[in-house]
Amino acid sequence: MSTPVDDPLDPLSRERSHLAGSRAALRAMREDVESLDISDVTANWVNAEVLARQIDDRIKALADLSDTPLFFGRLDYLHAPGAEQAEGAEGERFYIGRRHVHDAEGDPMVIDWRAPVSQPFYRASKKDPLDIGLRRRFGYTGGDLTAYEDEHLSDPAEAARTSKLLQQEIERPRVGPMRDIVATIQPEQDEIVRSGLGGTVCVQGGPGTGKTAVGLHRVAYLLYAHRERLARTGTLVIGPNKSFLHYIEQVLPALGELSVRQATVDDLVAHVEVRGADDSTAAVVKGDARMAEVLRRAVYSHVTVPTEPVVVVRGSRRWRVPAYELEETVRELLDRGIRYGAAREALPQRIAHAVLVQMERSGEAPDDRVQDAVARNSAVKAAVKAIWPPVDPAKLVLRLLTDADFLAEHAAELLSEDEQKTILWAKPVRSVKSAKWSAADAVLIDEVNDLVSRTASLGHVVLDEAQDLSPMQYRAVGRRCTTGSATILGDLAQGTTPWATRSWDEALAHLGKSEGVIEELTAGFRVPTDVIAYASRLLPHIAPGLAPVASIRENPGFFEVREVSGTAEVIAACGELLRQEGSIGLIAADARIPALSDALTEAGLTYLAPGEETTRQTRLTLVPASLAKGLEYDYVLLDEPQAVVDGEPDERTGLRRLYVALTRAVSGLVVVHGAGLPVQLR
Repeated sequence: MSTPVDDPLDPLSRERSHLAGSRAALRAMREDVESLDISDVTANWVNAEVLARQIDDRIKALADLSDTPLFFGRLDYLHAPGAEQAEGAEGERFYIGRRHVHDAEGDPMVIDWRAPVSQPFYRASKKDPLDIGLRRRFGYTGGDLTAYEDEHLSDPAEAARTSKLLQQEIERPRVGPMRDIVATIQPEQDEIVRSGLGGTVCVQGGPGTGKTAVGLHRVAYLLYAHRERLARTGTLVIGPNKSFLHYIEQVLPALGELSVRQATVDDLVAHVEVRGADDSTAAVVKGDARMAEVLRRAVYSHVTVPTEPVVVVRGSRRWRVPAYELEETVRELLDRGIRYGAAREALPQRIAHAVLVQMERSGEAPDDRVQDAVARNSAVKAAVKAIWPPVDPAKLVLRLLTDADFLAEHAAELLSEDEQKTILWAKPVRSVKSAKWSAADAVLIDEVNDLVSRTASLGHVVLDEAQDLSPMQYRAVGRRCTTGSATILGDLAQGTTPWATRSWDEALAHLGKSEGVIEELTAGFRVPTDVIAYASRLLPHIAPGLAPVASIRENPGFFEVREVSGTAEVIAACGELLRQEGSIGLIAADARIPALSDALTEAGLTYLAPGEETTRQTRLTLVPASLAKGLEYDYVLLDEPQAVVDGEPDERTGLRRLYVALTRAVSGLVVVHGAGLPVQLR
């Protein structure tokens, strides 16, 4: 570790030298891992496979990405960091980067951004310098260090100013998948990122506030701070669709985290093949939290109070468990509220125990093996099957959706007759396999599956674009973190489902995380001022009372509303935007995508589908409005706003979809329309 005295003649060369040395050290760390010989340290092939996989993951985590800087900042402490940080002497200097790098002697050359000693890089200010004399930010072109910028936090003569390098990094054109934001995390974001593992955090954030990045970086921080625990329990990131997951999938690996699973809610509940779709009315009822009680009633309706005794024959003896004693056992299991399957497994052991008590009273001395044998006795098995029969979750849901009387019995005083008719299938279905299940049906089956047997819980779950989930979907996610914590990310103004979340308190209750803390991000780092101001005209109509995002970008970008006479002018506008640097998204109502696709092909403009990775050669993506959520482009061309609104089942949902589409631009937005604009935008 070096001292905080710079070469006054050429500090940039000195920093480049440290970068080169850090890259060499990282390369040596990787080579050390690659050279490990595990042939003599593994007892069997299973251990060898596990260790080999761990080594392979470590090698991947130590990759030196040529276009990604190893460090992006430097801290010069005035005094030695506190003893709890266990590093440093007076005036020590720390380079802050994406991962830890040490030299051959084990001395750190780059400190992981998640380490306690790195925190002042994000939190220190002129008002509270946190014992930092100098904070230096580095500018890069590709992987080459090209500039630096200093803040003398402890110097009262130096006025506070906005970091130009920080602003440039925030506004840098985006080509390819989503990047990490470790170099630009703001203090209010850092507080959320470093919040503890034990608590659930819900982040309300408008467009461009960085809520998705905050959630992903919180995962990376938790894996750093609680790696051993989360290695056992697992972590999961849940996104709204595959395109979104593909867009964010490189963020955590870039930070050296390779073990986090990513999925959609549909992936989590994929107990049956989804081949059908509900109309919005049926989907709203199926997604309502009342369905949980309907399903619980239906499951436990299979339990029958016994009226006959159980007689167990062993050798020449007959042991009789009377009906009243069986009834007491059944009612006790029901009152305990344990899962249906667990209770069913416990019942034969309870009956066997009753038999053993009788054996002991008669002078015998049975042991556990005798109890297990009695539990497997044919008479006991027959009694259990009659009293507490097995339940197949998919078959149960199928019966509810096709048997009006069965549904009416268990939905009494919960669902109205009209609601029951709404979710009943019009035609009978022969079997579970032939049924055309919808996504909402799969969630119901998942609920029953959990009533029968406990769903495995993870250590931490991140749920992004959460505002679009139904109460039953929230319950499905909550089951995956009953013993863990969660990070909930969303924007109530961007809810585009008929069952969209009305409040975060309600969402947390459905998740089983009522104690969760709600944080709000209102500073916009991505969307230009004129663009967010225009989109915010919709807020009074789609989310009354929600604070609009305040853009803090220095680069105003550009914004234009343009009336066009046909598709040819839309394609010409695409050509104009392609002259700019960065990615371009052509967003349109889903129904207009085929015509625009044909027009782009005819004009010779190559384009991608959402989720496909942009390159410097192909920077244009054709985006259906229904898939735009969570994505970002440097420039957006929004086609026919009124068509986006009209493409949804109701006006509020349509205006929310339009709000999403309007706020995908990072540097500039052009709105083109031949029909009139929605009155809310005029």
